[in-house]
Amino acid sequence: MNTQVDVVVIGAGSAGLAALRQVKKKTDSFVLVNEKPYGTTCARVGCMPSKTLIEAANAYHARHRADAFGIRGSAALSIDIPAVLQRVRSLRDRFVSGVLKSTESLGERSIEGKARLVGPNTVQVHEQRFEAQSIIIATGSHPVVPDAWRTLGDRLLTTDTFFEQQTLPSSMAVIGLGPLGVEMAQALARLGVEIHAFSNSSRLAGISDPVVSDCLRTALGREMTLNTGHDVELSATRNGVRVQAGPIDLEVEKVLVAIGRQPNLDGIGLSALGLELDKRGLPAFDATTMQIADLPIFIAGDVNADRGLLHEAADEGFIAGINAVSAEVTCFERRTPLAVVFSSPGVAIIGQRHADLHPGKFTTGCVDFSSQGRALTAQRNEGILRVYAARDSGRILGAEMCAPAAEHLAHLVALAIHRGLTASDLLAMPFYHPVLEEGLRTALREITRESGFEHSDLAACEGFQIEALD
Repeated sequence: MNTQVDVVVIGAGSAGLAALRQVKKKTDSFVLVNEKPYGTTCARVGCMPSKTLIEAANAYHARHRADAFGIRGSAALSIDIPAVLQRVRSLRDRFVSGVLKSTESLGERSIEGKARLVGPNTVQVHEQRFEAQSIIIATGSHPVVPDAWRTLGDRLLTTDTFFEQQTLPSSMAVIGLGPLGVEMAQALARLGVEIHAFSNSSRLAGISDPVVSDCLRTALGREMTLNTGHDVELSATRNGVRVQAGPIDLEVEKVLVAIGRQPNLDGIGLSALGLELDKRGLPAFDATTMQIADLPIFIAGDVNADRGLLHEAADEGFIAGINAVSAEVTCFERRTPLAVVFSSPGVAIIGQRHADLHPGKFTTGCVDFSSQGRALTAQRNEGILRVYAARDSGRILGAEMCAPAAEHLAHLVALAIHRGLTASDLLAMPFYHPVLEEGLRTALREITRESGFEHSDLAACEGFQIEALD
């Protein structure tokens, strides 16, 4: 049976729902096809449950700072791990239920099942075929787990399975120290789990600046053992999992694997398009239109393996949705790259990464938060912020940081990059005292000193070089 529709949206994740919002503004002739589970990766197993766990871990960890504030008795505090995990699931279910409401009213236009491309305008679901003017692929991604490790059964966890745990083991290995691995490893360590963290890369959390990466390594190393630069082998033991990596050979109860995610492409039928596919099984596409070649097919979100972040997935869904129902395809300017890791100190990477910059073409401004006034008052005086600016103009190009309030500082830097501001432009703006943002001002002042530009306005106002005032 063939059914004519304007648009088929494949996938009800963040990108698919963002696309659907735009499609619904122009037509009622569409279908949304989704395999279980519904609820988006972010709400079910990603951003929201992980941040709920991190907040609990940080709240418990704060007891270590109590004595410095003159607060006694924190050593008597204990943690109820099952209660922590129950709260995570409770809030997770709340977030998921909110997402599900967005599709409940679709009725027959929402189909649960596996979608397969039969051609550039045809999608098959079960025994039904849909002939569409446009198709949007937004099937998301899933955790990478090497086949050899799958024999570990329930001793191996990913974020897709972790949040269903009723309690936590006494020891764990976290394999992978990208953003997700770093977040989960530190949270678990702060909840009292003995953590051994592994990565075949020496750089942590996606950081490319070696100074910032070393800062994060020092901070994390106080809470767990870090083992980097070696491939990892896992094997089952009688009571747990054996982990071997270079000179390391140890046993833990369970393993959390966070070595990346791969696109959900199995059975989607991209080969039917007659296009060349890369080693991941993906065709080339335009990141400003989300269009695959010159076909009426758009690919958005984690499935295209381009920018695996929720706000980027939402943008890509928006772009795909608009172009799927428009007579002409529109190119969109993408936002300034922005990535945040919710560790402590926090990590953020904005604009051009250190590794992307051309030697001799940029200058760096730096602040060490170990002696920054507001950070000292809060016992958060750890971290480094490095801002990169064009040497010939002082225009802000990017930043990498491992710093307190990184999630907030990052947005200021992103705004500056988006607006094409220079270090002097930012220094002409007000900085209240005492705030952590004064650390950013310190880095900006270093850039202007190195640039040699003269200023006749308040951007030239210098620091006191006094800890309490800067």
